[in-house]
Amino acid sequence: MKKILLSLAVSLACMTSNAQITEVEAVKSVLNSYKKSLESLDTTGIPKLFIKNARVFEQAKDEGSIQNYLTHHLGPELQIFKTFSFSDYKVDVTVCNLRAFATETYLYTIVLAKDGSVIKSQGVATSILIKTSDGWRIELTHSSFRKLKQ
Repeated sequence: MKKILLSLAVSLACMTSNAQITEVEAVKSVLNSYKKSLESLDTTGIPKLFIKNARVFEQAKDEGSIQNYLTHHLGPELQIFKTFSFSDYKVDVTVCNLRAFATETYLYTIVLAKDGSVIKSQGVATSILIKTSDGWRIELTHSSFRKLKQ
């Protein structure tokens, strides 16, 4: 009897409910909005995807707040791009109560505005999101990349 109850408890704990699927899709939507902003080379809507005290890490650097990252790193960087596109994008999300853990893997291609040079890189990002009264928001994100050999 104990084995049956234990098996039932484990099965119930591991089941994915429709509510969890909906939450996973909501988290994916936030990450997709961030990705689409990068592809459109427009940072305008990005701050609303993050909580106020969010932290951003890129490569081995602590970029600080999202506003600092946009002002001093990402914003100026996007200004020199003609295009920025993702491919082979995959995302894995685990929701645990009011937190979500996400891992994204992708390739990206950048075309520079000044001379049309092409940069291809393989990237990965891990993020922690928190569910707020306004929906899911990014609390922490860390991304890294390596250039693909041409």
